[in-house]
Amino acid sequence: MSAQSEGNYAEALQNYYEAMRLEIDPYDRSFILYNIGLIHTSNGEHTKALEYYFRALERNPFLPQAFNNMAVICHYVRLSPL
Repeated sequence: MSAQSEGNYAEALQNYYEAMRLEIDPYDRSFILYNIGLIHTSNGEHTKALEYYFRALERNPFLPQAFNNMAVICHYVRLSPL
């Protein structure tokens, strides 16, 4: 998360992908996927961000921040979440 907070998104993505490889708990994986979605949102990759928010919600349907970010993307970019 430190790489992400410093704006080093490439390094952060590598770290998150490694974390996904190692983490087996679905709840913890949901937050990793959510953070990957945040990076793609920050990079303007809205379709990819939506994909990761959906994947996060598959593992943890009670992740309101993912729903919020999806709604913001869909509203401002005029994307359909389906």
